[in-house]
Amino acid sequence: MGQGMGNWVHVALMVAVVAVVVVRRLCGEPLNARDLFAPPVVLTALGVWAVSQRHGLGVGDYAWIGGGAALGVAFGALRGATIRVYEREGVLWQRYTGRTLLVAVVSLAAMAGFAMLAERGGLAADARPVQLSIGVGFLGEALVVGCRALTSGTPFAPEKRDSDSPFGADRRFGR
Repeated sequence: MGQGMGNWVHVALMVAVVAVVVVRRLCGEPLNARDLFAPPVVLTALGVWAVSQRHGLGVGDYAWIGGGAALGVAFGALRGATIRVYEREGVLWQRYTGRTLLVAVVSLAAMAGFAMLAERGGLAADARPVQLSIGVGFLGEALVVGCRALTSGTPFAPEKRDSDSPFGADRRFGR
């Protein structure tokens, strides 16, 4: 499989995963700390690693990448402010709203515009990995939702797989 085909498959898989997350959150799902923070941290770390593997980037390139990451975190935080965080069955749940989707569409358009400006400014199209873009957006969202959850006084939902895990909501956050 060629390099271009491998990248396309990688992007398609990431889009599929994001679509599953969005559909689940549109329906409403229990809010647990690991599911909230692990995916954006892993995606962001993979994106940073991919940038570190890209040779030939200059200071200007890193400035464009940093600016795009900051914009992604900001739009993610704005999206996080629109998510409905509520108590159900004694634990926190989250649900995307119409405003969440509106912010997502606006942020996608803004990020596409920023990417076009970056390319016109000389940044190589493949210098900013997709996993970094998605990761920082979800990280901004997670930071806002996490802060709202912690100040709510309601415990995070236990993890689905193993509620006795040391990362379970009750033990992790002392509730």
